[in-house]
Amino acid sequence: MSGRLVDRVAVVTGASRGIGKGIAIALGEKGATVYVTGRTRGEGDRSIDTTAALVTKLGGKGIAVEVDHFQDDQIQELFKQVESEQEGLDILVNNVFKIPDTPAWTGGFWEHPLQIWDDQVGIGLRAHYVASHSAAPLLIGRENTMIANITSPAGLTYLFNAAYSIGKAGLDRMTHDLGFELIDHGVAVVGLRPGPTRTEFIEDQAAAGTQVALEGAETPIYVGRVVAAVATDPELMNMTGRVHWTSRLGRKYDIIDENGETPMLAEKRFEKAVKADPYSEDPMVSGERLAHGGESKNE
Repeated sequence: MSGRLVDRVAVVTGASRGIGKGIAIALGEKGATVYVTGRTRGEGDRSIDTTAALVTKLGGKGIAVEVDHFQDDQIQELFKQVESEQEGLDILVNNVFKIPDTPAWTGGFWEHPLQIWDDQVGIGLRAHYVASHSAAPLLIGRENTMIANITSPAGLTYLFNAAYSIGKAGLDRMTHDLGFELIDHGVAVVGLRPGPTRTEFIEDQAAAGTQVALEGAETPIYVGRVVAAVATDPELMNMTGRVHWTSRLGRKYDIIDENGETPMLAEKRFEKAVKADPYSEDPMVSGERLAHGGESKNE
């Protein structure tokens, strides 16, 4: 789709690197004003200042705002700034996430420090709720506004560790419930589920020997271009309250990545995965633990 986002205002949380950076850049390609949040400043490749500069270079207007998304007051101040400078908001992308140090790829929940809950659910879910709470009054009353929640296949199947999967399942439910409450106000709430994505973190992990999926993976800019297309889709409200695979939407919108490629359909990678269904009446059975990208894990 070729819809433009000139005169539209967006906030992308956690956009110093990874998927958030790709989304900010793609919104910039369409001419949007993009508030880029995160904690890392400076001229390095993985900073909010660099992302904001790229947004501007590509035809939008990038505004870097340092925000610690562990701190509610800093999130709230961000949206006060947006209201003061723009008088409203059109797009909120809830993307910010904290990867535990060290990453918890395996093991039982009792073996991990409690901090990974705060990292993955506090930032990966609670901070999104706080941002949505502050953003909603700025979105209501404007046309074609949306909250986009960047989720994961872990919302539908166990992946990596319990805290990670619980956080993503909660985000999927938050998509539904916020959408339910906002539908009469004309604000869409859409869950967007990338498959394996070639972020800087994943490429670093691959270089360190971790089993990750790179072939046919999405890129952050591909995911971002899907977000931009969703934001300009005249049928946006028909998507509200639901979670959508970004690779499937990319086919619908004829999206290609910055390399001119179309990634694999991510849903195919997970079609044999055991679904996380606590409401099933069937007994739970032991299941295979999957690696990044839905592949069988090589122990």
